[in-house]
Amino acid sequence: MTVDEDEPYGADGTPYALALRPVRGPVYLRLADGRRIRMPAHRWHARPTAADRTVLERCAGPVLDVGCGPGRLCRELLSRGVFALGVDIAPRAVALTSALGGLALCRSVFDRLPAERGWQTLLLIDGNIGIGGDPHSLLRRCGGLLSPTGRLVIEVESDDVEESCTARLEDARGRSGPPFPWARLGREALHRIAGNLALSVTDEWTSGRRCFVTARFR
Repeated sequence: MTVDEDEPYGADGTPYALALRPVRGPVYLRLADGRRIRMPAHRWHARPTAADRTVLERCAGPVLDVGCGPGRLCRELLSRGVFALGVDIAPRAVALTSALGGLALCRSVFDRLPAERGWQTLLLIDGNIGIGGDPHSLLRRCGGLLSPTGRLVIEVESDDVEESCTARLEDARGRSGPPFPWARLGREALHRIAGNLALSVTDEWTSGRRCFVTARFR
């Protein structure tokens, strides 16, 4: 899908429309306090990396990929014979996923979804533990989507961070999209909040600079 260069960011109503444009430069997360964090937008449009493959190896179907973007993970799972469905609020992301051979719904994870309490694996990758700005609420919602034997696979920050914030996506020239609620959560912080959610961390690993955990609800 191509986009006119003069189209305002977020014209399709999504908070990360900027990152789904065919940009030729970096994309940043600009926090309300002025901090700027580079987003891995280049990875969203590429083949799964070595770190991604450590996630894919832990996926048992059916898999729900929350915040799937252009669908690199759910498309790869389908190619391996594992049923996977992506969910994303951006029509552009869903269209890209479908055009490239994946399956995706244009819907929020907090909306009614197919097969609730039937998913065996739920993915929160590429920082998607931050969706909605409240990891507690997001994880509780995920518990309502998983089967009793299901698992979460979550990418977390490598440092010990736990913060909710308002953010915008921004390009290298400072042009930004609309504000949206976001959160950042590190591995130690996930361990701290897990008890309140009846959530047990069952595995944790790093691949390159990326950190991951798997967890189950008790």
